[in-house]
Amino acid sequence: MKRILLLIIFAIGVSWSAAFAAERATPDEAKALAEKAAEYLKSNGPEKSFPVFEAKDGGFQERDLYVTVQDSKGNMVSHGTMPAMIGKSMLDLKDVDGKPFNREIQAIKDTGWVEFKWLNPVTKMVEPKKMYEIRVGDYIVGVGAYIK
Repeated sequence: MKRILLLIIFAIGVSWSAAFAAERATPDEAKALAEKAAEYLKSNGPEKSFPVFEAKDGGFQERDLYVTVQDSKGNMVSHGTMPAMIGKSMLDLKDVDGKPFNREIQAIKDTGWVEFKWLNPVTKMVEPKKMYEIRVGDYIVGVGAYIK
């Protein structure tokens, strides 16, 4: 009886782990969505792009992936999950470990990765994040994947 109970618990745990893993996006998927968003911004301009990036059904939010856009001065101009950040300076924002990651984002000349810890909108936990950033004129478009 104990053996059957342990097998059932193990099976539930494996199923839950697989389902949770399927919700997590990969860094490659984050990069692909960032490239898609950068192209959309280039083609459509900020007035049309930002509301689409922020809309849950706009095609730029998938699982734990979402688009952020900062201007060249470090001000958040679009955020896929935290609209309260829009219009605020992010330049001196630090992660939970005190890392001023937005300074790294602003230093990107063309494209690049920045790693920091941030709140995962799916798990509601602070987790390591690897974010791909693309400079588009006066804007920096980013999408990040939460990593283990």
